[in-house]
Amino acid sequence: MRFLNSFIEGFRIALRALKINKIRSTLTALCIIIGITMVTIVDAVTTGMDISFENSMAMMGQNVVYVEKWPWGMGGEYKWWEYRNRKEMKLEYVEQIRESSDLANNVTAAANRGTSVRYQEKSAEGVGLTGATANYLSIQGLNIKEGRMFVEQEVRTGANVAVIGNTLMEALFEHENPLGKRIKLGGQRFTVVGVLEKQGKFLGLEDTDNRIIIPISAYGQIYGLRYGIQIGVQFPDQPTLREGEYELEGIMRRIRQLDATEDNDFALNKPQAFKQQLEGMKAGIYTVGFLLSGLSLLIGGIGVMNIMFVSVRERTKEIGIRKAVGAKAWEILTQFLLEAIAICLLGGLIGVALAAGLTILINQAFVAVMNVSVVIVAFSICTIVGVLFGFIPAYKAAKSDPIESLRFE
Repeated sequence: MRFLNSFIEGFRIALRALKINKIRSTLTALCIIIGITMVTIVDAVTTGMDISFENSMAMMGQNVVYVEKWPWGMGGEYKWWEYRNRKEMKLEYVEQIRESSDLANNVTAAANRGTSVRYQEKSAEGVGLTGATANYLSIQGLNIKEGRMFVEQEVRTGANVAVIGNTLMEALFEHENPLGKRIKLGGQRFTVVGVLEKQGKFLGLEDTDNRIIIPISAYGQIYGLRYGIQIGVQFPDQPTLREGEYELEGIMRRIRQLDATEDNDFALNKPQAFKQQLEGMKAGIYTVGFLLSGLSLLIGGIGVMNIMFVSVRERTKEIGIRKAVGAKAWEILTQFLLEAIAICLLGGLIGVALAAGLTILINQAFVAVMNVSVVIVAFSICTIVGVLFGFIPAYKAAKSDPIESLRFE
């Protein structure tokens, strides 16, 4: 019971000391604030990256391998000078793969570029244009919100029909129903036949809703199909995907008529390749963030220790009086430890509040998600720093001689 009463009383004294020395306490906690803010932000960004990655991978379809001229990624030794000499993909490969593969359940082709789109007096710039086959949505995991996807007959005839994303719809049509409206791109008019469900940003950066999909034949009539064709091959499940990748490699080597001694002149790209790059980015963020956070907390802890020595010296007579009226050494120790912890928790509280605001700002440009667990960790770190760096001053106060303390001026 005495321990509990002493703990409560010590906490009250600690809070009163902080209230009396508001500016000094805040300045002392400055490095703690910086450290906790950085720890929280690092966790929020990496958590946001994980969530965004899972959502972004869903945008690229499940169990899909993409056959392209260029391999994805720029990490490691990227032999661009070799890749640039490879032959381009051809649209007829789609049918050849479909006929030759025993494992694939879907094969599509697509070509991509940026464009501008107009509707009456309104225009949208930097729109992602995709020319695709009729089964493109199924392999990409996309769904139609309004209207329909164009059909195989429209692809064969090169019909000028289009499916648009949510951002493009809002930019051009606002409160109008876009279905049946005529928009202009590449010098030609297209009829909107469908609107895609909202997807969000790819890896927190690219707005995947600012897009338009047209038949690949219509795309070819405007821009040509000599460059940039991407062939998507989907398999029923993950185990089949692993087998199907080897089968697909063999099919492409036969199509390209490669000898056994020749290297592949094509790339088999999988969405999972992004995961390795993401882990590398996260490792870099963690390393830099936690090194700087650790340094800030170390400097903050030294600042707390210094100010606690000052506090002990200023209140030497008070310590003597408390001991003279029966206070135990552990009660004095607890009092000053609680004061050190309170200063650190003040820094943690301000740091978490700052981090919450910064997380909202970062999330506007990139991705960041704060979770409750990191807030608990932040306050735990503050408590540990307070105990570690407040112990020596508190111990000195607890072991001080009461008679000498009463004589102190």
